[in-house]
Parts: sequence; structure tokens; C-alpha cells
Amino acid sequence: MLQSKILSKTAKEPPKDELSKNARLLEQAGFVQKVLAGVYNYLPLGIRVLHKIENIVRDEMSAISNEMFMPALQPKENWIATGRWQDMDVLFKIKSQHGFEYALGPTHEEIVAPAAKQAIQSYRDLPVSVFQIQTKFRDEPRAKSGLLRGREFRMKDMYSFHTDLADQDKYYETAIQAYKNIFGRVGLKSILTEASGGTFSRFSHEFQIEVPAGEDTIYICQSCGLAKNKEIFGDNTEKCNGCGKSDWRETQAAEVGNIFKLGTKYSKPFELKYLDQDGKEQDVLMGCYGLGTTRLMGVIAEICNDQNGLIWPEAVAPFQLHLLTLQAKDQGTREKISSEAEKLYENLQKQGIEVLLDTRDESAGVKFKDADLIGIPWRAVISEKTLAQNSVELKKRSETKTELVGLNKMVELFAQ
Repeated sequence: MLQSKILSKTAKEPPKDELSKNARLLEQAGFVQKVLAGVYNYLPLGIRVLHKIENIVRDEMSAISNEMFMPALQPKENWIATGRWQDMDVLFKIKSQHGFEYALGPTHEEIVAPAAKQAIQSYRDLPVSVFQIQTKFRDEPRAKSGLLRGREFRMKDMYSFHTDLADQDKYYETAIQAYKNIFGRVGLKSILTEASGGTFSRFSHEFQIEVPAGEDTIYICQSCGLAKNKEIFGDNTEKCNGCGKSDWRETQAAEVGNIFKLGTKYSKPFELKYLDQDGKEQDVLMGCYGLGTTRLMGVIAEICNDQNGLIWPEAVAPFQLHLLTLQAKDQGTREKISSEAEKLYENLQKQGIEVLLDTRDESAGVKFKDADLIGIPWRAVISEKTLAQNSVELKKRSETKTELVGLNKMVELFAQ
């Protein structure tokens, strides 16, 4: 992709109305654009990162579930049936010009439970699960912390259906491992945290990422690594459920995923039942498993940066390589630099290597500053100096050292 053709530009200064690091960096670097509090445009650089995150999530979820897609616009009647039309304070409610009332989905239990009735009749149909990646809406009283707490956001939600607790517990552990795989692949260390189930269930588990700007305070067991959210913790002299010790460390963290055992809370209102082996009707047990993909993007930006800008992990970076051309004094040299850059750009792309090419008529200082701000893992520079040695100057974004690499070696190096 040509940097000059991207529908966004970097800014010299971060936005003055943003306090969170992720929002300041992502807006300044041209990844997102604020539309209103808690609502963002995801610009070409930003959507590439989001797609990579969601592809990793989809890959891990597809290994344990089946993908579907459900509507954001949901009937009021379903929410009345579960009692959440009045009880959920962040529910967006819409009244059409024709007098009909709807909810903008913050979650999809009210849709997936009645949908499952068509497929589930017998114990032979269970267990089964479905997931989706979709835009959600929550009428937050205070949208803040950039991508960490929004009114419109992307989320992966998964729902599982079971005959008994033993079967549900088994799947619950499978989901925990899938979540750990996701966070590991995007370069983050997740902390499994015991928490309240909120409106869903009595207890749940959160996946927290330790970060100073996180909204949650958690206590981490220094012996086994299990954590508890401070909201339900009580006295920090309590013993850990994992190892029985009482050796806690307090820290701030951001929640990026949560999983719940729902029991029959959402199957009962919609009469979601199955026939057991004795031919008797039983209520289906349900579980739900959420993961905020835009929030995860914000957490990565919050953690992976330095004083100069973003430093994207390679798995989710918008491009693998940022290729820059620097100006030369004479026209002939400028044309040679441009020709070699375009040739290298095309050869890299043919091998499936993602490259952002910066041929803008800007100074070296501006280009280097923008490259650091955008945070692509590798930067390669073609200049009059490197051209004389038939090389590029290669630098890793997270390091200070540079090295000369032959033009003819670049494709081989990045295709490995």
C-alpha cells in the first residue's frame, strides 16, 4: 500500500481531548478517528490491525465452535422475556416511526436461545456451540479510556449448550485454553481472574491484561498466578482457591474477555429444552464467552509503545515492513531510488509480504518520525547512501541498531 494514498494522516500532536494513551496514540498515528464519545472510525491502518486480531480470534474459536451471525437490531419482546428490558441499564432502546420498539444488542443471549430451539430437541443434539464477531452497542454513562470503554464496539461472543454441569465444565476449560491461545498469539500475557457474573450469573472468569490504565483492580496470587477481581475479593488475607496460599499482589488491569456459566437463565424464558435418555424434557444449560476485539486492539496499543509511538506485535501489525525512500539532490539519483524502491516493493508483495511504501516528498526527519509513530515492526530505508552499496538500511522498530542488507536479500529475509 502507498502511504500517500491512505485516507488518513499522522498528526504532529496527540488529540488534546483524549486522556488515555491508546486513544492518543491511535488517533495521532492515523489508525482511528473519533466520531463522538465512545464511537470511532477505523481508518485503513486501523482496520488492518482489527482484521488481524479478529482473524486470530476466528481461527481459535473455529477450532472449538461454529460461526454464525446474528442481528444487532433485536425485538423488545425477547428482552422483556428475560427481564433485561428494564434491568440492563446500558441497553440502547429504539422506537421506530411506526411505533415498534427494539434493542440494539449489547449481547445476544436473547437471540441465540430462541434460535437454538430449531436445532436442539434431543440429548443427541448436545453439546453444541456457536460464535460470532459483531458490532455491539452499550449506552455507557461515561465512554472513556479510548477503545477500552466505548458505546459502539466489536466483540466476539460465543454460546454453548449442554445437558449437564459436567459437560459444561469440560467445555468451559476448553474455552479457557482457546482464550489463552488468542492472547498469546497477539503478544499479551492474560491473567485468569475470578469475578462477579453481573447480570449473567453469580460468578464468572475474566481475562485481564496488566496495564496501568486498566479500570479494574485485581489481586494476583504470587504462588500460582490465579487472580481475583477486587470487587468481589473482600479481605486480601483470604486464601487462594488455586493453591490455598495467601500471597497476593495488587495491580491495575484491563478486562479483554469474560466467560460465564449461565445455567438455565436464558433457556427457561424461551422454553429451550431437550429430551433426555428417558424421554423426559429437561432445560438446556448454557454458557457464554465474550471477547472484545476493539478493546483488545486498544489494550495492545496501551502496552506496546514507547516515547516515539506504537510498536505493534508482528501478528497484528498493519504491515510487516515500512519501506521509506529519502530524497536526493540530483534528479537521476532520485529516479534511481524510486525505481529500486518500486521494484523491491513489487517483489516483496509477490511473496505475500505486506509493505507500506512511503515515497512522499517529505524530509527524512518527517518520515522517520511518522514511521516510529505508526509502529510497523520493521523499517527499511533506501537513500543515496544505501543505493551506493546496493542495500537498504534495515531497523527493527523495538530496537535502536540499524544494519545494511542487500537489496537482493530482502525478499529472502522476509519470506522466511
